[in-house]
Amino acid sequence: MKDIIDLIGRILIAIIFFYEAYDSLFYYEETKEVMTSYGVTWNQDFLLVGSIIFLILGGLLLLLGYRPGLGSFLILCYWIPVTFIAHSFWNDPPEEQRIEAILFMKNLAIIGGLMLVYVNGSGRFSIRRLFATTKVK
Repeated sequence: MKDIIDLIGRILIAIIFFYEAYDSLFYYEETKEVMTSYGVTWNQDFLLVGSIIFLILGGLLLLLGYRPGLGSFLILCYWIPVTFIAHSFWNDPPEEQRIEAILFMKNLAIIGGLMLVYVNGSGRFSIRRLFATTKVK
């Protein structure tokens, strides 16, 4: 049962990052405008393309269970700074603080889930284990 829960958890976490990558790519110019509004103006194209690559590659590694620690690390390199930049509720006006605090806490929970995957690995259902247990004749 633990291995099935590990797999379902990895799938659900990976979906978040695939959607984030899709959204950033599909709304590329709008995402750059949002970056500017948060004060992220240095080399926006590099940062945005790099983050999309990290999200897709990290999401794939998590989903497949191949090097889930590396996948978690790549996503954490993106997710931690974004959490503190985009959801800095302590800097927001009072009418926005509540929703931004909720979004900040949600992102902290996702960071915790990624750390659990980083420490515990992918479980029994992974591509890496499939390759290790399959004998080619």
